[in-house]
Amino acid sequence: MATYPLSEAYLDGDVLSAADYNSTNEGINDLAFGQLNAQTGTTYTLGLTDVAQVVTLTNSSPITMTVPANASVAFPIGTQILLYQGGVGQVTITPDTGVTIRSSGLKLKLTDQYSVAGLLKLASDEWVAFGNLSS
Repeated sequence: MATYPLSEAYLDGDVLSAADYNSTNEGINDLAFGQLNAQTGTTYTLGLTDVAQVVTLTNSSPITMTVPANASVAFPIGTQILLYQGGVGQVTITPDTGVTIRSSGLKLKLTDQYSVAGLLKLASDEWVAFGNLSS
């Protein structure tokens, strides 16, 4: 995988060449959601190593995937994490004490095997879940 100068500071008024734009844009695309974190148990609690990752949750039994409180794991606001249900055991997204997870229709279960959903941190203990979700 190529390495790009993502930390380079561009200022208002700077004129970027196509190479500057392309290297920055490609770098973000190459790095975001580039790694898999394979989980095969029936419980899993997210950690900082899951930031911008795909957490694969695969088991034949139901899986409880917990979003920890900010006091336990201080994810930066704006954190995005993808979830993939690889087995027939349905994944339920569970908020830790004090955590609010918003979703359309209060759906917090991945629909079925091969479903993909995501989490986006909006505030200290507030997340939104989106994707292939059911109630």
